[in-house]
Amino acid sequence: MKVAEELRYLILAIQREGNRLLAAELRPLGVTPSQGEVLRVLRDHGPLTLNALGGLLVCETGNSPSRLVDRLVAQGLVQRDQDPNDRRYLALSLTPEGKALSKRVATVEEHLHDTIAQLVTGHPVTETLTTLRVLAGAFPAGEALARRRAAEKE
Repeated sequence: MKVAEELRYLILAIQREGNRLLAAELRPLGVTPSQGEVLRVLRDHGPLTLNALGGLLVCETGNSPSRLVDRLVAQGLVQRDQDPNDRRYLALSLTPEGKALSKRVATVEEHLHDTIAQLVTGHPVTETLTTLRVLAGAFPAGEALARRRAAEKE
């Protein structure tokens, strides 16, 4: 097996297992991993226009997150208001129920992150992250994640 092929399949295997674990933990909360990501992004960076939200999502790169948002609006977790900076746009924000659920989603994510941290303790994580950022940066999902990291540093 070539190095690039093994890297690709290792990333895929880790992603699938991580998403499976996350989905199982989020299921009792009534949200999917993609919906959970929308809630977390709006909690951490909102209010946002639909376009701005889409630019920060890893789960929906290249596509409009409108179906995800529509579902969350129908569940009473996200609200659409006129953007105070530009009346032509809608600003998406969390409802009180959405804020409460986003905190529970954050707790689930922290549990998963703690599990991952335990698995990689004692291994060269910084170097691995550098390599993965280079690889991911060549794709829209990696660019979305880089925008989120940059926004958090501000």
